Amino acid sequence: MTTPEERAIELKNQGNKAFAAHDWPTAIEFYTRAIELNDKEPTFWSNRSQRCHKGDRAQPELRQGARPPKTRQPPTPPREADGFFSHQAYYRRATAYAAILKPKDAVRDFKTCVKIDPGNKDAKLKLVECEKIVRQLAFFAAIEVGDEPSAAEGLDVDAIVVEPSYDGVRLEGEMTQEFIDDMTERFKNGKTIHKKYVYQIILAVKKIVYDEPTMVEVDIPEGVELTVCGDTHGQYFDLMELFRLNGTPSEKHWYLFNGDFVDRGSWSTEIALLLYANKWLRPNCFFINRGNHETDDMNKVYGFEGECKAKYNERIFKLFSESFSALPLATLIGKKYFVLHGGLFSDDNVTLDDIRRFDRHKQRQPGQSGLMMEMLWTDPQSEPGRGPSKRGVGMQFGPDVTKRFCEKNGLEAIIRSHEVRMAGYEKEHDGKCITVFSAPKYCDMTENRGAYINIGPDYKLRFSQFDAVPHPNIRPMAYAQNSIMSALM
Repeated sequence: MTTPEERAIELKNQGNKAFAAHDWPTAIEFYTRAIELNDKEPTFWSNRSQRCHKGDRAQPELRQGARPPKTRQPPTPPREADGFFSHQAYYRRATAYAAILKPKDAVRDFKTCVKIDPGNKDAKLKLVECEKIVRQLAFFAAIEVGDEPSAAEGLDVDAIVVEPSYDGVRLEGEMTQEFIDDMTERFKNGKTIHKKYVYQIILAVKKIVYDEPTMVEVDIPEGVELTVCGDTHGQYFDLMELFRLNGTPSEKHWYLFNGDFVDRGSWSTEIALLLYANKWLRPNCFFINRGNHETDDMNKVYGFEGECKAKYNERIFKLFSESFSALPLATLIGKKYFVLHGGLFSDDNVTLDDIRRFDRHKQRQPGQSGLMMEMLWTDPQSEPGRGPSKRGVGMQFGPDVTKRFCEKNGLEAIIRSHEVRMAGYEKEHDGKCITVFSAPKYCDMTENRGAYINIGPDYKLRFSQFDAVPHPNIRPMAYAQNSIMSALM
């Protein structure tokens, strides 16, 4: 008969095989199951921590009550065999705290890591960086004032001159398909568009989406197809492949992008501007939901702010930030499918009417709790009920939560994104919770496919998958703020 300890080793070995195949979510699941059978073995914790970094998750060790594995810490400096797993566990938990923007907690664990392993130069460097971030946040908090003026204040777009040498199609007041086609090719060739046009696009779309309801409600007419896309995360060339396979936006082919179109990938400005240009041209045929990466704190760390500054300027980032806070939080398709980036709620009493009434303009950023945070951050789980988030932010909801929400609101299913799926999509919770993810080979590390969902007037869901395509030799997170984030890649 196999003992729990032996079964745990088998699960660890299965996790190692999944890791070798770059299937990070499956590897994490196997290591977690091994820990449940034998939580005294430090290799299980260490392996899971390492794979969590690869899999774009804050470590599960951040869950309430969990701790890094304990090892003996004698009064004299420990030998490597005594201290290795302990300092590695604290190191990885520290970088996980940094990933979810909790630098004070990261400082604490980096200090512990350095105390256990005084020769760890990398931990010392990251400790200094986290301490710097803590000081910066304290400074910003001290000088913060309410109702900061818009970045558009004092901006005279009409006075900006487009030089005769500019070799792209000109934008004369209104968006055109000709401009979009030219911009698409410019971006493929590593070019930018003139900053005047960037200002025009962002300002026009900010007004359009600001006037939309928090939950946009869409019916699909005869002769029209709507495509729902998940996270694209700055992977512009993979988005081009999606459009090549599925067709570009038009009056007969509508699109809904379900958040997280920026950060991590290094063509986030290109995707944001392309989506915005399509929204401006066809405001009633092209829809954009906000994701957890269309927020200031994530953009400052995961690359979008740095990319805006490198390719354009700081004011353009600030205008994007204002436009992100104006984006709708959800889309209701045919009163059948509730589409939002993250997932469901900590309170069973939340209904679609609560979302309709929610004034997102009073709360620019999602914060650490509340309706907006949960719509952007929560994830499904296989167990009934609700549980702590594997991200360290938000929570997880089970199949019973999804069933009650759908029954109460007359829905067939919820469609969400927010998580890598190896097949590009996954049906969970008896088919009532559907995840779609549209960034294949995510961050050039995970061997996942991308997917999208086509919906016609019959409201049947048709799933399509696609693979990553080559892109110029620019690594993901090329514009990230600091080396801590780069280390998570």
